[in-house]
Amino acid sequence: MIYRIEGTWDGQGVSENDVAEVGIELGEETVLITVSSPFSNDPPPPGPAGPTDGLWDYEVVEVFLLGTERYLEIELSPHGHYLALGFRVSSPRVREREFPSIDYVASWNGDRWVGTARLPRSLVPANADRYNAYRVNGMGPDRRYFAACPVPGDRPDFHRLECFGKL
Repeated sequence: MIYRIEGTWDGQGVSENDVAEVGIELGEETVLITVSSPFSNDPPPPGPAGPTDGLWDYEVVEVFLLGTERYLEIELSPHGHYLALGFRVSSPRVREREFPSIDYVASWNGDRWVGTARLPRSLVPANADRYNAYRVNGMGPDRRYFAACPVPGDRPDFHRLECFGKL
């Protein structure tokens, strides 16, 4: 399935130039996540490409998969950095697990970047049937937050599980 990130975090529409697309393919043994997103040319995180804590502070697309008791957060950057985290539904935002290694590659195609992540199906929570996807870019006061399924409120909060859409 292809999901579009075509609004701000609180549900305001954006121009077609700001739209990102996320593909989620849940296979029997692997999960394939693809991203096609506008490239904002934000500076990369420090350090080499690969697992990077705090990636949410940089240009990133985040994909959440929600199951019955747990959810998975996968963050992908245009510079080859990634982060995969596991959480309990009963304790949102409290990191239960970190998955240090996934197969991820990113490249640029003009003013867009494309990322492809492959991970074992075993990382996906049991009965995963809901999702959300976010795009974040910009630095300081120019920071912008986008969502496939809006998370209304006073500020962007990507762990609002009740706002997730159906897979």
